[in-house]
Amino acid sequence: MSGANDRVSDGSAKGSDVNQFKPAVLKPNVSIGDVEKLDVRVGTIVGVEEVPKSNKLVKLVVDFGDHTRTILAGLKTERADPQEIRGRQALFVVNLEPKRMAGEVSEGMLFDIGFADGITPVLAVPERAVPAGVRAG
Repeated sequence: MSGANDRVSDGSAKGSDVNQFKPAVLKPNVSIGDVEKLDVRVGTIVGVEEVPKSNKLVKLVVDFGDHTRTILAGLKTERADPQEIRGRQALFVVNLEPKRMAGEVSEGMLFDIGFADGITPVLAVPERAVPAGVRAG
């Protein structure tokens, strides 16, 4: 697995790490009913703010069309400039129990790609702009 020391200055994984990447073992099967319990939606990130009590969390203000939510994500150590995702669309799990972290409340979870495998994460994004709040699945 790649680590923080294997990243180039723009935050991406080195080419050789990408070529040497070995996928993790698949997790056990789940039922379609388990998957259908997750409410995954596209949100537009309209704000990226500091979380002063945390070395890794940033507060995302996310537009889901009919409402906005605050979602905390560990982006401070993953990106040179977390502000670069302002205005971007991404996938979020919106039906998790709210969770208090570093004095703030997170109302969902940002889906990213790569973190669990030790490579520099990227956003899970729709291939083209879609209305905020549209469901995935």
